[in-house]
Amino acid sequence: MKRIILSGLAVSMLAASSLAGQAAPMNAPVAPQSNYSKVDWQKPGRHVDKRVVVKKKVVVKRNHWRNGQKYGNWKRHQPIRDYGRYGLHRPGRGQEWIRVGNDYVLVGILSGVIFGAIAAH
Repeated sequence: MKRIILSGLAVSMLAASSLAGQAAPMNAPVAPQSNYSKVDWQKPGRHVDKRVVVKKKVVVKRNHWRNGQKYGNWKRHQPIRDYGRYGLHRPGRGQEWIRVGNDYVLVGILSGVIFGAIAAH
């Protein structure tokens, strides 16, 4: 008989402790309830849908390259090594292709003289 009473007492204590851990505390403050179901961060009535159209001015600078003309700033441009990729022919000895703006220019390495020019695609 003692075993039944002790086991019942142990079960009731375990059940009470597990229920106490799940129950809400009695003295916890209640969070204020909101009347809104959706939060709107803009003030009502102030929203104006303005679409601004920006027109960009495109300036096309045309370089008119002439054969025999000397190009002084050709050293600041990277030479194009894979000229076949751009549809350019193989440069001669002492020449290299450079890209200047929207043009490919064939210049002499020593003098900077232009041997040809092709507009880029």
